[in-house]
Amino acid sequence: MPHQPEAGARPPHGKVSASLPEFPWDTLTDAKAVAAAHPGGIVDLSVGTPVDPVAPVIREALAAAGSAPGYPATAGTQRLRESAVAALARRFGVTGVAEAAVLPVIGSKELIAWLPTLLGLGAADVVVVPELAYPTYDVGARLAGAQVLRADSLTQVGPRSPALFYLNSPSNPTGRVLGAEHLRKVVGWARERGVLVASDECYLGLGWEAQPLSVLHPSVCDGDHTGLLAIHSLSKTSSLAGYRAGFVAGDAALIAELLAVRKHAGMMVPTPVQAAMVAALDDDAHEQLQRARYERRRAALLPALRAAGFVVDHSEAGLYLWATRDEPCQDSVAWLAARGVLVAPGDFYGPGGARHVRVALTATDERIAAAVQRLS
Repeated sequence: MPHQPEAGARPPHGKVSASLPEFPWDTLTDAKAVAAAHPGGIVDLSVGTPVDPVAPVIREALAAAGSAPGYPATAGTQRLRESAVAALARRFGVTGVAEAAVLPVIGSKELIAWLPTLLGLGAADVVVVPELAYPTYDVGARLAGAQVLRADSLTQVGPRSPALFYLNSPSNPTGRVLGAEHLRKVVGWARERGVLVASDECYLGLGWEAQPLSVLHPSVCDGDHTGLLAIHSLSKTSSLAGYRAGFVAGDAALIAELLAVRKHAGMMVPTPVQAAMVAALDDDAHEQLQRARYERRRAALLPALRAAGFVVDHSEAGLYLWATRDEPCQDSVAWLAARGVLVAPGDFYGPGGARHVRVALTATDERIAAAVQRLS
């Protein structure tokens, strides 16, 4: 069991927020006002929030389960766990996942934010996050009072034996895909040291120029899920961000530990949402339709950014284009805002993003077309 923090290691009552960074998107107020003043209205490509309607099959399942007066099962219904296991195999080639090794979560962000705490990590523990990373990895470590190490290679980790090692492929923000050999190397290294690997796979179904692999895929872990957690979300591929619908799968013993703690903490996915998740996981047609929408928007926006003088790095998968004009990211944000297009500055995700911006594909076809016209 990881080390517990010593007495007094945590902030005093009422001071937890003081130990956290400013919420990144709160800093975009001025740029957003500039973009909103554009005569054609704002094109908001700063946040990866879905804009397309939830598929009827999912809405119908939610409504049908609406009369649910009792408490939901923290472990999820058997039907939900079965659907998750089947979807992992059918969509991603992940086999050998037991139903007991699946746990629904209140959106993947919730799990990421609280995973170090749920695992009992503290001041003596190190959490490794990618150099360019979703900010919640860092926030979750801070909430637990753990140390954070930004590293993209095992060499950067050095002789340390961290408690938790985050992978994110496809990456948010860069869209980079880690190959099977890279993932195998991390898994082998972690197992030699007893390090838990948590793989954030929210964009796994959105490969464009590369085929992403789950850390649970047989080509990565040889079918052995010991010490591995794969975190999945239905926010992107099923437009369920508003439902807060995700799940984690992998090492059955770790899942059992998380379940035991979550039962005490009341971390339960509502019963109607669990029913909606079953419908979303069982139906591939709506997922493929949503994927086609994002592919179409990417095909329009990518050449427009290049024509405007941006170089797009990585971005072979996921919901974002990682773009640069080799200038400070805030200058790029301001240049685009003047044209009514709001994007996220790359330094939201770490110092290595200081000369990039993240451009989301999550806008309607009409708004994407407006952005393309303004960039040209």
